[in-house]
Amino acid sequence: MNATDRMPADRVVLISGANRGIGRAIAERLAAAGYRLSLGARDPDTLEPVVAGLEPSRVHFHRYEAREPATARHWLQAAADRFGGVDALVNNSALFHRFTVIDGDLHLLDEMWEVNVKGPLILFQTAFPFLKASGCGRVVNIVSLSGKRLKSATVAGYGMTKHAAAAFTHAVRLSGWEHGIRATAICPGYVNTDMSRNLAQLAPEEMTQPRSVAELVELALRLPNNATVSELPVNCVLEASY
Repeated sequence: MNATDRMPADRVVLISGANRGIGRAIAERLAAAGYRLSLGARDPDTLEPVVAGLEPSRVHFHRYEAREPATARHWLQAAADRFGGVDALVNNSALFHRFTVIDGDLHLLDEMWEVNVKGPLILFQTAFPFLKASGCGRVVNIVSLSGKRLKSATVAGYGMTKHAAAAFTHAVRLSGWEHGIRATAICPGYVNTDMSRNLAQLAPEEMTQPRSVAELVELALRLPNNATVSELPVNCVLEASY
């Protein structure tokens, strides 16, 4: 079965970190396209403003803390109980700490590893039976251009985890292909979010906007099984191709 064989109204998408920034833009875009959504965030109260603007019968939200694996299982089961299944997983939650390989605090690296790599892995493992049953399951990982290159030693730890997240995306493609599961790594550079505004010497309007990333997520979800895209680098400034 191809993703295009089922209308968005029939498809259920889980989005982690959906309370702000890119995650919220993805939720709003997919809701407008007609998908049913289950939204996860560390503090469920922060999801209430997002949910308030959406059709109540088509949206569900739940606590999800990437560093607590049990919350992934509880969230997936709650979503499946609410909607009858899960068709797609958008791994958007991420954590950034400054970390250098010379004197970086390993505790900070461990935290990033838990959120940026192990969190998406555990969600996928938990969601796998539902994605397999869908026949056109989709996994979209919001990675980063830091998963394609490393431009600063101070973000080495973040880049290490994002390279791993890109590799994880390809592992999902290989592992799920025969079951109709397709995976895409979306790799933006600076996006107009709190994280990038604290890092980039760019005006907010010069950065990629969250709504543009959301458009690419929708594209990845809509493409049929025989036209999958594994990676989408997204530039707001001129860089070499990777």
